Amino acid sequence: MQLEDLKIEYDKLQLKYGAKELTPIYNGGCKNNPDICFVFMNPTSRNIASSKNWKGIKSPFIGSKNIWDLFFELNLMNRKIYNKIKEIKGKDWTEKFAEEVYKDVENHRYFITNLGKCTQEDARALTDNVYKKYLHLLKKEFEIIKPKVIILFGNQVSSIVLNKKISVSKVRKQLFEKKINGNTYKFYSVYYPVGNGRFNIDKSIEDIKWIIKNELI
Repeated sequence: MQLEDLKIEYDKLQLKYGAKELTPIYNGGCKNNPDICFVFMNPTSRNIASSKNWKGIKSPFIGSKNIWDLFFELNLMNRKIYNKIKEIKGKDWTEKFAEEVYKDVENHRYFITNLGKCTQEDARALTDNVYKKYLHLLKKEFEIIKPKVIILFGNQVSSIVLNKKISVSKVRKQLFEKKINGNTYKFYSVYYPVGNGRFNIDKSIEDIKWIIKNELI
């Protein structure tokens, strides 16, 4: 099975749980044994790739600015590309530039995805039940790409993926190992670094740097 094979299911779930005029956002980056797989919540219409007129890749955070601060501070982004992201307006991202950004993500050996792929008009909270509809597909993503470390952002995503009540503030830098279909994966829970969680981005950076140092170097 390939990542492309999962898109049919994501398209179906968009019609059930997402905005009907928008398309789902899938994933992007290094697809072959990445050092890190970053798992966020779900996309919104601020991602310009969710437009039905967009013909390029449909990867997370296309047209966004703030989240790339995180990756740049982690030394996971080329400075020239980062500067361009900060200079241009979100709506001015082209399909070619999105490809360039995600080629850089691939070169830095990480993968970006969301637990929920259903794009919403705004940043409304999704229920646990909706996220759980995507959990088996996220596990298939893990099986396909085989990440060395998986970083889960926020309490809700962490609790659903790990199947236990998680409070990020109480499990900082704590390793969780979980077996999925015979393969054991390493998980860490980290503060959500964007939107309402923007004020926690320094804690996210601190913890991820620690994870990189202790798991990957």
